[in-house]
Amino acid sequence: MVGLIGTRVERNEDPLLLTVGGKYVDDLAPADALHVTFVRSTMAHARITVDTSDAADADGVVGVFTATDLELTPFPPDMPLLNQQMLRTHLATDTVRFVGEPIAVVVTDDRAAGVDAAELVVVDYDPLPAVVDPGSSIGADPVFPEAGTNVVFALPFAEPEQNPMDDCEVTVSLSFRNQRLAPCPLEPRSTAASWDGERLTQWSTTQGAHGTRDAVARHTGLDPEAVRIICPDVGGGFGAKNGGYPEDIVVAMLAMRLDRPMRWAETRTESMLGLVHGRGQDFEATLGGDRAGNLSVYRLHITQDAGAYPAIGAVLPFITAQMATGVYDIPTMQFSSNSVITNTVPMGAYRGAGRPEAAAAIERMIDLYANEIGMDPAEVRRRNAWPDDAFPLTTSAGANMDTGAYTTVLDRALAEADYAGLRARQAERRDAGDGPLLGIGMSLYVEITNPMSNEEYGSMTVHPDGSATVLTGSSAHGQGHHTSFAMIASDTTGIPFDRIEVRHGDTDEVPRGGGTGGSKSLQVGGSAVRGAAIEAVERGRQLAADLLEANPDDITLDVTTGRFHVAGTPAVDVGWGEVATKAMADAEPDPDSVEVRGLKTEHDFQPGGATFPFGAHIAVVDVDPATGEVTLVRHVAVDDAGTIINPMLVDGQVHGGLAQGIAQALIEEFVYDDAGNPLTSNFMDYGIPAATELPTFERFPNVTPTPHNPLGAKGIGESGTIGATPAVQNAVVDALAHLGVTHVDIPTTPERVWRAMQRSG
Repeated sequence: MVGLIGTRVERNEDPLLLTVGGKYVDDLAPADALHVTFVRSTMAHARITVDTSDAADADGVVGVFTATDLELTPFPPDMPLLNQQMLRTHLATDTVRFVGEPIAVVVTDDRAAGVDAAELVVVDYDPLPAVVDPGSSIGADPVFPEAGTNVVFALPFAEPEQNPMDDCEVTVSLSFRNQRLAPCPLEPRSTAASWDGERLTQWSTTQGAHGTRDAVARHTGLDPEAVRIICPDVGGGFGAKNGGYPEDIVVAMLAMRLDRPMRWAETRTESMLGLVHGRGQDFEATLGGDRAGNLSVYRLHITQDAGAYPAIGAVLPFITAQMATGVYDIPTMQFSSNSVITNTVPMGAYRGAGRPEAAAAIERMIDLYANEIGMDPAEVRRRNAWPDDAFPLTTSAGANMDTGAYTTVLDRALAEADYAGLRARQAERRDAGDGPLLGIGMSLYVEITNPMSNEEYGSMTVHPDGSATVLTGSSAHGQGHHTSFAMIASDTTGIPFDRIEVRHGDTDEVPRGGGTGGSKSLQVGGSAVRGAAIEAVERGRQLAADLLEANPDDITLDVTTGRFHVAGTPAVDVGWGEVATKAMADAEPDPDSVEVRGLKTEHDFQPGGATFPFGAHIAVVDVDPATGEVTLVRHVAVDDAGTIINPMLVDGQVHGGLAQGIAQALIEEFVYDDAGNPLTSNFMDYGIPAATELPTFERFPNVTPTPHNPLGAKGIGESGTIGATPAVQNAVVDALAHLGVTHVDIPTTPERVWRAMQRSG
């Protein structure tokens, strides 16, 4: 098979997943492993004392441990930019800071005994004031008294001598929010660990085996070489499964301490209260320009909810700042942020990680501005978007963008949606004064993928039977890596797609890797595989030259057959099996090495920079004027992710992203009461959309290849979440605009929409 790139190849991961099922951590734990159960805080903020004596005497209990028992010591945030005085231990010591924080751990012979024994651990709480609202955190008593502040991280801007807003003919301002979300992967976290006296083997549900290995090594005091991480099938990650959680470390420590294998799998409620949350930004925004629709100044201040312990979520305003102006040529950008502590689940990187927030802010402000000057929101976007011939460029927010065709995708989306017809239908409904209110919303977004320009590892080994094994440092959790990487290797070498096995996730087998995050896997992991495949072809040419008794420069590979021959004489040829056999025969045997001998190549790919996928979304909603219920009836998406390797995989990624982005606009929100008690800690209370609640998505591709990698590919895994949310929110507000409503916060629940209508009269 050749010419696979750009074709709809069915996923080769799916047959096993759909028949016998995948192999997940909880399936692979050693049979003799003891079960670990965590005792978690039921208060958001309190001084605690812990009594484990009753639990230790319970049937089936091997041991009960606190931070003192395990000699755990406080550690600062891993990121030096964050306040280093805000310390955490893997089990709380004298203070708990959020509901769900691990306090103690019970080790038992079976899972049920652990649940029963955990109930016997007595935790005495002396309540402290809880900080729940990030907006009031700065003025509240410090959650970490030794830090003297609740500010984790700040990005200030210098106030200019003259306010650039003073020169604007029109300014609009708005205070609004991007609510806290729970990632909700179908597979909750689990981990298992075994210690042989010298090396720790840990099975982990993670998005990056090597990063998890380094975190486990750092917190257990082991050398990285003494830790092996195995990451099997992963049932969803969305940025939250990055390993190194307190539970992962404690399970490893217990395996080493008790010299017995350990296993732990969390419940759904534990996942909702232990897995990092996402988003959680409050905006103060002002947009200025003239009445002709030309924008000139954008000011955005963010209050980022960091949760109870500083982590990567606290620095996401960095990325929000970089992407703040979106697709628009706004000459002056003023950005500032404060990341603050609250007594809630710590914040992390959830699908989009700072970019959806930036798009939500600027796209909401564009519609507000258009309403103020009485101009169609599509025209304001078209007037201010960077032109297609302006790239590459650097925005006033500091983003170095590679490619773009913003007005092209906008016009395509408007045409596919029949925007003029929708506006005419909306006017007819308003004139009739009955039936549901029709709303039309849009977003014109850009995001950054592989924002840190990380490199990635790939290798290819060709076997004597003509098959091949590809190793990647990227980590798969549903995206189709095994299919797309095999396609790339097959397209380069001519080895049949179904004879290429892609493997990942074992730090003993794969020497290095950056894992998966920031939509970087295909553009860097795929490019690394391509590089290894190209080097395999070159090595194959040299081996074939020996077999054919020819000059290597005269050897060519026919990728349609996967066979080498002398240029001009294809009748005499050799295949990959023959050249791999020769490579193995030529290799020097090493009895002390487990390395596969023969035709193996490795490649580390370093990209030329981050890439900037973009697109335009049109959402159409019906709003029930009596109840405020919103129904999404159409969603049109035109997304550009550069070269498309497999359109089927791209469709799947966009559809998943759209579902999550639409859910944020309509129903999803993790809610706390004023005392820090979670009110949405299971799927009965937290709004997860079903397929029946979403329309059939209308997706149209646009292709502008990036120069930053040889595939020309950009990321696509997060685009749907970035474009969908503001399009749907704008559609809801548009449905109510003739009533005088100018804004509704997300999620646009029936109650929130109904109250907005009542306030408008």
